[in-house]
Amino acid sequence: MLRRVRRSLALKWVLTLLLTSLIGVVLVGVFASRTARQGYDQLRLEEAQASFTESMVDFYRLAGSWDGVEEALFGPMVLPAAHLPPPDVFDVMPRLFAIVDEQGRVVVPFGPFQAGDTLPDELVSASTSIEVDGRVVGRVLTIEPAPGLAPREQRYIDSLMLAVWGGAVGAVVAAVLVGVLLSRQFLNPLNDLTTAITAIRRGDLSQRVTVRTLDELGTLAEAFNQMSADISRSNRLRKQMTADIAHDLRTPLMVLAGYLEALHDETLKPTPARFEAMQAEVTLLRRLIDDLRVLSLADAGELPLHRQPIHPVDLLVATQKSFEPMATEAGIQITCESELTLPRISVDHERMGQVLGNLMTNALRYTPPNGKVHLCAQHHPRGVRLTISDNGSGIAPDDLPNIFERLYRADESRTHSQTESGLGLAIAKAIIEAHGGQITAESTLGEGTRIMITLPALTPPAVSPV
Repeated sequence: MLRRVRRSLALKWVLTLLLTSLIGVVLVGVFASRTARQGYDQLRLEEAQASFTESMVDFYRLAGSWDGVEEALFGPMVLPAAHLPPPDVFDVMPRLFAIVDEQGRVVVPFGPFQAGDTLPDELVSASTSIEVDGRVVGRVLTIEPAPGLAPREQRYIDSLMLAVWGGAVGAVVAAVLVGVLLSRQFLNPLNDLTTAITAIRRGDLSQRVTVRTLDELGTLAEAFNQMSADISRSNRLRKQMTADIAHDLRTPLMVLAGYLEALHDETLKPTPARFEAMQAEVTLLRRLIDDLRVLSLADAGELPLHRQPIHPVDLLVATQKSFEPMATEAGIQITCESELTLPRISVDHERMGQVLGNLMTNALRYTPPNGKVHLCAQHHPRGVRLTISDNGSGIAPDDLPNIFERLYRADESRTHSQTESGLGLAIAKAIIEAHGGQITAESTLGEGTRIMITLPALTPPAVSPV
């Protein structure tokens, strides 16, 4: 099927070039033939008229008037033959041209006009003047089209048309050959894409095609390579996420199963501490399920948001107060600042608290004792920017672009704790984007990390209460 499609495309391409060439060749041939014939006829007529006019100038200069010109043209010659037009001129020219004198009276009749008739000015003005010694003594009018071609002239025209049509046939043959060659050039990238797509359909997602040109086909190949890389990466992350979720579910379930089996066999006695440990595992399972549900709702665009206007600094102050005891216990200082006259933002207070809580938890986890975590709210061209900065261990450059991926771990030592699902940053990104905002990160290894949240603002701006 694919081979038949490729052959069809090549045939269509060649036929398109052939048809286009044929149409162009036929048009060129017709117009060239017509133009050549008309141009040649016009040239012959102009040469004949010039010769005839020159002969009439000689006639008038010798005769001194137009008397006898009709007899000279149609009857016995009354002037020396040496001063008259050649006989072949008399044989042809009277059937092509007529003569009027300087007053516009006909001296050689033609058509409905008789000798002595005065012609209209528009006819006289369109004629060619006959001048003798600088004075206009008459005019020559063309009254018939050019006569048929002589055999020698016809042979010339025929040879010219043969050359035109020969070139046309050559152009058609060249178009077919060029079409065949170019069809391979155009179809090779498509063949590569077809082969790669077939491989992807069979499960081999690591496909790349060679970018052969810098035109639209090259752009298509580059787009395919990017798409293939994204699909391969997404598939790898999906497998990693599935494995991580399975691991995160298996661990608390195994702990619960062990406790329940031991309690059932009376190997262990029920104590408040053991029930508390079992409750912690259940809490972890519930949190993981809730986080997965949040992500699935965000993916479907159905994450419920209960928006309310709020000052940005209020969110930061509430977050600072919530984490102050944890920071004090870890020996970490939390500071907060805000620009004046910040506009309000419309957000889901609970969801934004979840986002800032996840970010603060990470900041405190990787900030050493005597470190600092700084919260900031400031203007931004897109609205308001909230920033959480720390001077902790930082994130490696290779890991930084992936920290908002689900269950992504920069290294094995930075796994989440038993009270978290490992989806915190992915959930933060989903919630911020559901608000129409954006979340980004900057980090320098060994110096700290800066998370920036940009949210659209409400208008008009309001003065911050702090």
